[in-house]
Amino acid sequence: MTERAGMQDMTTGSVRGHVVRMMLFVLAGLVIQTLYALVDIYWVGRLGKEAVAAVALSTNVMFISMGVTQMLSVGTVALVSHAAGRKETGEVQRVFNQAQCLSTFCGLVFLGVAFALRRTYVSALAGDGATAALATTFLGGFIPALALQFTMIGLAAALRGIGDMKPGLIAQTASVLLNMVLAPFLVFGWVSGHPLGVAGAALATLVSTVAAVVGLMVYLARGKTFLRLRLASWRPDWRLWAKILGIGLPAGAEFLLMSLVMGVVYATTRTFGPEAQAGFGIGNRVMQAGFMPAIAISFSAAAVVGQNFGARQLARVHEVFGEAAKLTIGFMLVFTVLCHIAPEGLVRVFSPEAAVVDVGADYLRTVSYNYVASGLVFVIAGVFQGLGNTWPSLMASGVRALLFVVPVTWLSKQPGFEMHTIWLFSVGSVTFQLVACLWLVRRELRIQAPLPASPAPAG
Repeated sequence: MTERAGMQDMTTGSVRGHVVRMMLFVLAGLVIQTLYALVDIYWVGRLGKEAVAAVALSTNVMFISMGVTQMLSVGTVALVSHAAGRKETGEVQRVFNQAQCLSTFCGLVFLGVAFALRRTYVSALAGDGATAALATTFLGGFIPALALQFTMIGLAAALRGIGDMKPGLIAQTASVLLNMVLAPFLVFGWVSGHPLGVAGAALATLVSTVAAVVGLMVYLARGKTFLRLRLASWRPDWRLWAKILGIGLPAGAEFLLMSLVMGVVYATTRTFGPEAQAGFGIGNRVMQAGFMPAIAISFSAAAVVGQNFGARQLARVHEVFGEAAKLTIGFMLVFTVLCHIAPEGLVRVFSPEAAVVDVGADYLRTVSYNYVASGLVFVIAGVFQGLGNTWPSLMASGVRALLFVVPVTWLSKQPGFEMHTIWLFSVGSVTFQLVACLWLVRRELRIQAPLPASPAPAG
């Protein structure tokens, strides 16, 4: 095996081809990851609206974990892809091992903090006592599963940085298939005769995550990639940790801002009862599923931009942005039309209750007006990640959160407040975010990746 086995050189060849190839791998992984959530909500939906609302409350905790893991992932992808673009395989190895050490440490911290605060979190957001009790039970198994995800972040990010997506995809596929098989047996007590309810859904996710981690560790041990786990290299390099976190912190903070927005939505809908929270929870899961192509394109753009930026192929950096934007607009237009013509059908898959369907359908139909804008925001974030400067993206997200959180929180305390108002403010704030992102990315490309001046015309 060569020293660079598994590494894909994305500094030559078709830019669109590289973006699409990586997008398909990332999209497959995201589909599988989303199936985790959809499988849980599908089976739990048969237990009643309180159970659905309880599992939906876990979404915010998941966003918090995604915020931290995104911070680790973005920093790792940027540094690995830059080193790969420069063909410095030794530096790739060093970043990979340090990222694994840092990710494992952060996972342990997340486990301790989230588990200790889960009851406080549920009490603050649950619409009633039954939902709160079920949510606490579900989080008891779901939080350890989220913490285990941290151990895979360093590996997955490094593999994405070198363009090798297959190992993570295989592990995720096997994991979700196991989860789909285990969930109904544990939730309803098939064969065993001992139904576990929402606890069974959480346990199925935990067991499946453990299986994925073990599978990736076996893959590394067999030496199928030039990446190597070397515990001797895990002694913290504080300077490199600071560099990883410095690049990834804004991207992670963006996810935490999304978590804040989600928290405000749950807090302002709690007075409308569990039907409202369940409807929003289902609608939000459906929207996340529809956004998968845009997120996949964003992830692939970050890696392709990173390698070409490291190799100083600046014209190709601009080309990646253009190709990624066109692909995203196409996917998001299709999803927008779907949410306009059949929102009730999308929600009814997960809950037959009319009140839940009405809330979820109104949410999807209204927020679908900003799907294209949201997709482009994701793509621009990927470009910033590839360039190694994610602060501009955070600035735009911060303004969006401010424009949403402040007025919605105030209006929710006024007489006659309706949930539909929340969705309208979401559309307006995301539209403003896109305008800010477009201006910021054009400015950043001019500074970091300037194109050569066109030659003056002869004569």
